[in-house]
Amino acid sequence: MNLNHAFEIKSYDFNSNLHSEFQNSHYAKDLWPIVYILSDGNTKEAYVGETTDTYARMNSHLKSNAKNKLTTVHLIASEKFNKSATLDIESNLIKYISGDGQYKLINGNVGLANHNYYQKKEVYWDMFKSIWDRLRAEGISKHSIDYIDNSDLFKYSPYKTLTHEQKSGLLVIIKNLLNGDFKNIIVEGGAGTGKTILAIFLFKLLNSNNEDFNFKEFGDDESEFIRLIIELKLKYPNPKMALVVPMSSFRNTLKKVFKNIKGLSANMVIGPAEIIKDKFNIVIVDESHRLRRRVNLGAYYGAFDIVCEKLGLDKNNCSELDWVTRQADNAILFYDEDQSIKPSDVKKEDFDKLKLNPLTKIEYLKSQFRVKGGNDYVQYIDNLLNCKLESTYKKFDSKDYEFVLFDSIEDIVQEIKLRDKENGLSRLVAGYSWEWISNKNKDEFDIKIDDIKLKWNTVAVDWVNSINAVNEVGCIHTTQGYDLNYAGIIFGNEITYDKETDEIVILKENYFDKNGKQSINNPTELKDFILNIYKTIMLRGIKGTYIYVCDKNLREYFANHIPKFKTEKTIEYLQVDKVIPFENSIPLYDLKAAAGNFSELQNVSDYEWISLPARYKPSEDLFACTVQGESMNKVIPNGSVCLFRKYTGGSREGRIVLVEHNSIQDPDFGSGYTVKEYRSKKNIENDKWSHYSITLKPLSMDSEFKDIELVEDELSSLKVIGVFECVL
Repeated sequence: MNLNHAFEIKSYDFNSNLHSEFQNSHYAKDLWPIVYILSDGNTKEAYVGETTDTYARMNSHLKSNAKNKLTTVHLIASEKFNKSATLDIESNLIKYISGDGQYKLINGNVGLANHNYYQKKEVYWDMFKSIWDRLRAEGISKHSIDYIDNSDLFKYSPYKTLTHEQKSGLLVIIKNLLNGDFKNIIVEGGAGTGKTILAIFLFKLLNSNNEDFNFKEFGDDESEFIRLIIELKLKYPNPKMALVVPMSSFRNTLKKVFKNIKGLSANMVIGPAEIIKDKFNIVIVDESHRLRRRVNLGAYYGAFDIVCEKLGLDKNNCSELDWVTRQADNAILFYDEDQSIKPSDVKKEDFDKLKLNPLTKIEYLKSQFRVKGGNDYVQYIDNLLNCKLESTYKKFDSKDYEFVLFDSIEDIVQEIKLRDKENGLSRLVAGYSWEWISNKNKDEFDIKIDDIKLKWNTVAVDWVNSINAVNEVGCIHTTQGYDLNYAGIIFGNEITYDKETDEIVILKENYFDKNGKQSINNPTELKDFILNIYKTIMLRGIKGTYIYVCDKNLREYFANHIPKFKTEKTIEYLQVDKVIPFENSIPLYDLKAAAGNFSELQNVSDYEWISLPARYKPSEDLFACTVQGESMNKVIPNGSVCLFRKYTGGSREGRIVLVEHNSIQDPDFGSGYTVKEYRSKKNIENDKWSHYSITLKPLSMDSEFKDIELVEDELSSLKVIGVFECVL
């Protein structure tokens, strides 16, 4: 099926003349299931829906005060649509338009579809991607799906289907907000259990109009849920709410998210001290284990004391936790004691005391859904850091998650940079085993291991998304609360392993977080904080965690329990009867016999077919070929099997490319083909540009290899076949 022609998108003015306009649409007249987008280009607001009765649904929307202000309706229709497909495409459009950030959605966030149906992955996801590209051409969407997947707007969007546990937690919260039996609700859950999503979901729920809620995905068993939501909206028609986020960097990130969600605003997200400004119906605290007490506060002592005085609290015997419970009619605290990482954090004993209060309800989130290693990986990390793994215990191994130990700091730095090129959001993070000297002298390096020199993060706010982050090293303070695709964790010299006692030992003299170790005289307490730091940053990576250990003894201990990074890579060739093209495999071409074969899929037996590493999903855009010779050996060793992505447009400048040209005679590849770095010079006349010359540069340690330069008439015959992704 040609997906580009499997659907149509037609736009109409959204007004009373709409029904006569629909006379030209047989999908509308014949009651086909369709998906639609209502939008206004001036207000940048939109609504996404689906229906089998387009006339009735549009008539209803024209009577809605919220929707009749929108100016255009875009009908998305296809003879391939069925009810399940339109529900799924509607759900994806809601999630991705929200994550794109160009339009604010006026949809409610209840009832998004999340079910399987025939050919959901095989056909309809590809169709959705084609629909999305068409919407980019129409100006409805702006960014690519890959870009949105890595964006904070998408990750923290309230337009997500909640897990069973999250729904259970939401029900507990709603019931207690309604009956008033409890003043405080503590929601316990480890890193990656979806606490932040649940908090934002609840904000959107209470700040949307009832008419915008989509309940069609809820059956009879969810009738109680629907009833409770309606009752909650009646009790809190205009609730005074605040989301308290203790960490300033993450707080600024969530402010940006709230700013782009219809019904929410950035000023709903506040720091703990701002709670003094008002009384609130509902206060939600994300990462409440990072609320502070009066210890090692630095410049914050003054502000802390002022708030305590205004609230009539003893500054020496209270904390920001007391501020929240004092100012909120209902306090919802998302809490994980294992992510408390500094002595200034509220003590576990204070939360334990609050839990014993008869006005406190406790709810638990246990399922790990951020990290693809799942709950097994989380438990394995806990056992590893607490030395609960026997030497004979099977090493953690998952097809869905990369967890490997590196012997070389150079290798882990290189691999993280490669993962960042492939997936984005891949970062190095380290324990606080090095002083931060580059903040005073930008020419200095903070971290020196073997011949590698690195710097701590140069920005504190939203470092994960900053321009140069991939070349720097983050710490717990710049990564806690954030998601990464791959995390490269450097264990510093402040942490070692005692073979005789079989326990991890902390070397306080090598720990350089001043606010982290001052006022701690108890070695056990310092160890707990440092282990919490490493556990927290080891749960940042969604797709994988890479480990490098400075200390010899700890490295040997980890080597018993973590698979080693393999410098020699192996290729898995598939038998023809096992091949499902572009689902479990991609073609491996022989360049010397590949002429004409790149554009069309040949018979399965025409090539060798290979599987891909877990970090890649096979697709028709990907292929592999063997790169022979030494002309690219700075990046590609002789004989390497390399992954390429078919070139479909965009800038090639500075990229390694596979090109075809009838005048190229490269003995390594055969007549007409070469792999080189692409450089070009352009002519610009009357606001129009054209190539003046194209240079194909070798990247070799052998200076005998020369540039290939193409000019004038030669340029028209150049064809870029693929863009280099990585060495397999």
